[in-house]
Amino acid sequence: MSSATRQTLQTEILGREVQFDYSEHWVGYALVSMRVVMGWVLLQGGLTKLITYLDADPSNDWTAAGYLANAIPPGNPFASVFASMAGSPLIDMLNMWGLTLTGLGLIIGAAVRFNAFWGAVMMLFYWAAALQGGLLAGLPLEHGWVIDDHMVYAALLFGLGAAGAGRILGVDAYLEKLSVVQNNRWLRLLLG
Repeated sequence: MSSATRQTLQTEILGREVQFDYSEHWVGYALVSMRVVMGWVLLQGGLTKLITYLDADPSNDWTAAGYLANAIPPGNPFASVFASMAGSPLIDMLNMWGLTLTGLGLIIGAAVRFNAFWGAVMMLFYWAAALQGGLLAGLPLEHGWVIDDHMVYAALLFGLGAAGAGRILGVDAYLEKLSVVQNNRWLRLLLG
C-alpha cells in the first residue's frame, strides 16, 4: 500500500482495542460496488413487479396477494399478519415502488442513508415472511436457521447507510454541498 492511500483505523470492538491498516481507495471502490449491486437487486425486483402491474392487460397485474395469502410457510409466527395484508393495494404499491425507488436511489447514490434504512426494513419484512417456525423451532428458514439472503441484504444496507456510501461517486456528494442541506440537520442525516 502506498502511504498516500494507507489509513489506520483504531477502535474498540467488544471491549478490545482493534487497529488495522486499510486503503481508502479500495474501501471506496468496495462501497460503490456494493451500493450499485444492492441497488440493482432492489431495482430489478421492483421493475419486474411494476412493469407487470402497468401492463395493459389487467389480468397480468402483479400483486403480493397470492404470496401473502398462500405461500407463507406453515408455522410462520406472523402468518396471520401477512394474510391480513393480502389484497391490499397499499401493500402492492409500497412493495413495487419501494423496491424500485430504493434501488434507483442506491445506484445513483441519492439519499443513501434514507434508502438503505427503508431497504433494510423491506428485507426484514421478507425475512419474517420466510420464517417456517417460531423461536422455539430455531427460527428456521428454507436454507438454514435465522440467517438467509434477506438478512444478509439488511446487514449490507445497514453498512452502506452507516458508511455514508452515497458520498463516494454518488449524488449525495453534490447534495451535501448545498446550503439548504448544510443548514438542515435532518437533510444531512438522510444523505450519505
